[in-house]
Amino acid sequence: MSQPTTPLFGPDGSALRALVVEDEPNLADVLIRMLTYEGWVAAQARTGAIAVAVATEFKPDVVVLDVMLPDGSGLDVLRRLREQNPAVCVLFLTAKDSLEDRIAGITAGGDDYVTKPFSFQEVSARLRGLVRRAGLARSIEDNGLVVGDLRMDEDAREVRRGEDLVELTVTEFELLRLLMRNPRVVLSKAQILDRVWSYDFGGGGHVVELYVSYLRKKLDNGGPPLIHTVRGIGYVLKPSP
Repeated sequence: MSQPTTPLFGPDGSALRALVVEDEPNLADVLIRMLTYEGWVAAQARTGAIAVAVATEFKPDVVVLDVMLPDGSGLDVLRRLREQNPAVCVLFLTAKDSLEDRIAGITAGGDDYVTKPFSFQEVSARLRGLVRRAGLARSIEDNGLVVGDLRMDEDAREVRRGEDLVELTVTEFELLRLLMRNPRVVLSKAQILDRVWSYDFGGGGHVVELYVSYLRKKLDNGGPPLIHTVRGIGYVLKPSP
């Protein structure tokens, strides 16, 4: 298996979600495995009706959609998916290579298409292009970290919450950078001590609590909290629901 491409993340740092709608089991399974390998959270459906039901709870960022399904046309499924989420990106899979079929898919609202047989690399590249153009994704190689409305430019050592500049000390910046590089991941006080202060010492957990309180005061400023306490474990950075 080739090396995975650089993972993409949503604006809040969470993994992107892909729904594969394909009735051919082997092809669907391969797509799911490869998408998961590349860092997507992936789900599948074998019929249009199941796809619409799954999408209601799964809330995909992209849908890989076969044009011909056992219970109807993928074009009808697209319409129903867009009623749920007008912004969802859709990549059609089609065994038909006629100009009319391709035009029909795009006219119906599809964002792109690939013709069977195809390589997974082509599907991956098309999906990455779709979410980037739609503004739904960022790469860990992009200049800066983003979690919700919090942005950090690591090169400029600048932090903004919304449009407001947040002034941080060196230690506060390093603590926030650790949390932003691990969005939605619960980090223990011991992990934070080791990775921010680079050593352990007696009573060290108190210094973590102190600096977390400093960050909260500077970041929240009356807005929804970003740093959440997980009692008995540590802290996690994530946007409030």
